[in-house]
Amino acid sequence: MLNYNRTTEQWQEFDRDHHVHPFSDPDALGKKGARIITKAEGSYIFDSEGHKILDGMAGLWCVNVGYGRQELIDAADRQIKELPYYNSFFQTAHPPQIELSRLLSEVTPEAINHFFFAGSGSEANDTNVRLVRHYWNIKGKPEKSTIISRKNAYHGSTLAATSLGGMGYMHNMGGKDGSLLPGFEHINQPFWYLEGGDMTEEEFGLTRAQELEEKILELGADNVGAFFGEPIQGAGGVIVPPDNYWPEIQRICKKYDILLIVDEVICGFGRTGNWFGCDTFGITPDMITMAKGISSGYIPLSATGISDDVFEVLNSGGDINHGYTYSGHPVATAVGIANINYIKDHKLVEKVREETGPHLMAGLTDLEENHPLVGQARGRGLMAAIQLVKDKETHEIYSGDTDAAFICREHCFNNNLIMRATDQSMILSPPLTISISEIDELLEKAKFCLDATAKDLGVL
Repeated sequence: MLNYNRTTEQWQEFDRDHHVHPFSDPDALGKKGARIITKAEGSYIFDSEGHKILDGMAGLWCVNVGYGRQELIDAADRQIKELPYYNSFFQTAHPPQIELSRLLSEVTPEAINHFFFAGSGSEANDTNVRLVRHYWNIKGKPEKSTIISRKNAYHGSTLAATSLGGMGYMHNMGGKDGSLLPGFEHINQPFWYLEGGDMTEEEFGLTRAQELEEKILELGADNVGAFFGEPIQGAGGVIVPPDNYWPEIQRICKKYDILLIVDEVICGFGRTGNWFGCDTFGITPDMITMAKGISSGYIPLSATGISDDVFEVLNSGGDINHGYTYSGHPVATAVGIANINYIKDHKLVEKVREETGPHLMAGLTDLEENHPLVGQARGRGLMAAIQLVKDKETHEIYSGDTDAAFICREHCFNNNLIMRATDQSMILSPPLTISISEIDELLEKAKFCLDATAKDLGVL
């Protein structure tokens, strides 16, 4: 039985001695000591020292319905008593995975009506890579195996997902051979604010989208199977593309018979003010990746959504020799059903689009206009970034030994606000259930921490 009576120091000692954290320097974290989170409710988490912390990141972009929702807890409890586990390998299925598939077909983009379940976004993207190559093999074009994505894109942490993604520091974790599989190529990201130079947003959007066509022609269209992209690059820094970017990407994919795979792990399930980022940007995907908000992080779950046209080909190709022990886990899919119904019943998508999203962005725009450190506030719905800059006119960011975002993150940490630091941006992705008063609290705390950072840097 878990002993909840340990002290913070005891938890930190055991953590340092036995637990290896993801995306962390184990030595540095061990010396500092991890913050021990013990409970959560609504938009707040609580640590072992009794601090009430406003969670501006919804866990890790995922707790869309907020913490402590009894509907999801009850769904897990009922299902674990009724059928805690069974696989779907042996020509079997169970009601929760079937019902969740039906429910997903109602909320996903048109023509996405077929679903393959896994446990994480990384696994779902591994699945997508395999299905893309299987699809072209069935069609008699096995050479169409190369997949293109973008630099600074995050698509997961497995070896295939790391190769698919475009984050250099992840690619470098692999000795002399790196951490990359063959068959993946990358084009530049659509980050106008820092990379647009003298171009207008419209000029830049077309230029970056047309890099896809250039890469296809360089590789040969007969060798390219798919393009992967997030509607808004999340972990890359909430990079919102110019409005003309995705229509041009879609046009190019259709022109060269390339599958368009849209990674909705972060943008999906209401985050951008629509059910999916595809809806926000007018994208018509062949496949989509779902995770995080599909279960609001209450239990691990992910899915690959497949269009009717793609599934018709897969359905003609015999066995799909791919799957996971926990594909369509009954407890996970039961929670997924409860989660989607909660989003529907409480009209969270509409709330984000019409109320809380505009309120958050209005507050962040005020910071952009009036705070000396804030060069740009960008985002959609309840997904936003505050770009920290050294010079608002030239868009120059801090670099070298001066890490403004790290300084700001430490002030947030010490003032009971979770904001993520990514390069020189502060990232926000609060629960979709966050109230207007809680957004005001978030904005007040964010300004306090930005002010403290500016004072540290000598600009306020």
